[in-house]
Amino acid sequence: MKLLHTADWHLGKIVHNVHMTEDQRSMLEQFVNIVEEEQPDAIIIAGDLYDRSIPPKQAVELLNDTLTTLINDFNIPVLAISGNHDSPDRLQFGAELFKRQGLFLDSKLKKDREPVTLHDSYGPVHFHLIPYVEPAEVAYVFEDPSIKSHQEAAVKLIEDIQERFSMDERHIWIGHAFLAGGMESESEERLSMIGGSPYIDAHLFKDFTYVALGHLHQPQRVTKETIRYSGSLLKYSFSEANHKKSVTAIEMEESGVSSIEKVALQPERDFEIVEGYFEDLLQGEATNQPTNYLHVRLLDDGQLIDPMGKLRKVYPNILYLERKRIHSSTRLDQLEKVKQRQKRSHEELFASFYEDIKGTEISEYRNQIVKEAIQTIKDKERGK
Repeated sequence: MKLLHTADWHLGKIVHNVHMTEDQRSMLEQFVNIVEEEQPDAIIIAGDLYDRSIPPKQAVELLNDTLTTLINDFNIPVLAISGNHDSPDRLQFGAELFKRQGLFLDSKLKKDREPVTLHDSYGPVHFHLIPYVEPAEVAYVFEDPSIKSHQEAAVKLIEDIQERFSMDERHIWIGHAFLAGGMESESEERLSMIGGSPYIDAHLFKDFTYVALGHLHQPQRVTKETIRYSGSLLKYSFSEANHKKSVTAIEMEESGVSSIEKVALQPERDFEIVEGYFEDLLQGEATNQPTNYLHVRLLDDGQLIDPMGKLRKVYPNILYLERKRIHSSTRLDQLEKVKQRQKRSHEELFASFYEDIKGTEISEYRNQIVKEAIQTIKDKERGK
């Protein structure tokens, strides 16, 4: 059996006020061409089909066009889940009807869930579609209030599968989560830490034939070759400038995975970081592709008049312009502070902000109100 694994399309994404829909359309056309060439037996989309719970009309149309082509034109089953950016309720609409056409889209967790089972010449392959869920949702479904973290939620879900199915057969886990050891980039929204750590131990998945993951945007393996993030469809921040975007092709035989290959995706407009002196950059030689999306670092010290306007006449898609500090000790200190803030939960960040403004620590009563407000906003964003 041959599989194609992709994730994190983020249709409707806006980067530095630029709508990425046409770039995404180009990449999905490439993806369709890859499908036509590879002729997989199934396609996996491991979450974050959209970039937000209420996607723009153009994003909905693009997803509809792509799925219609994959299912109607190629007659290939598509197995997809919701990610932390998707609205479970909206994606779940029509899911039972779509199954008859070969689209298996799961965004809701339920007890005694059944896998999607496909067959090849060696027998069945069981696909477990596990959408992104908060620990509280797993605790509710399994009536186990002791589940407080993403790790505990994953343990419960895996134990449930192991109890109900023979792991001697081939089992594929499709999930959207943050495995400890995975490499992050700035464009990923950190998974909720309300109720516990977002990290999951990759060793929990040792009994699965292949683990198809979404959420981290860099294509990568975690602890072993068969536990993989396919990476995002496009680069969505300059922290991803050095990423090589791809689709993962998996071949399976009777004993398990026989080969894994990354099939490259080539964007029309890449993300690049360039630096130099203003007058030198105006010569147009800072990049081989002047239409790329650029983050420009100027080395000049003196005053410049309208540098962005002048540079955009040469490089029309500059998204970010800054001065580079040659003596960067202050900048390194600032970067370290940013890294420390990124490790904090939403409540901790608000508590720090409150203390800066008020000059005193937030009370437990007010902290609880903030915690409830954050959870309400998260539920509303996910369409609950």
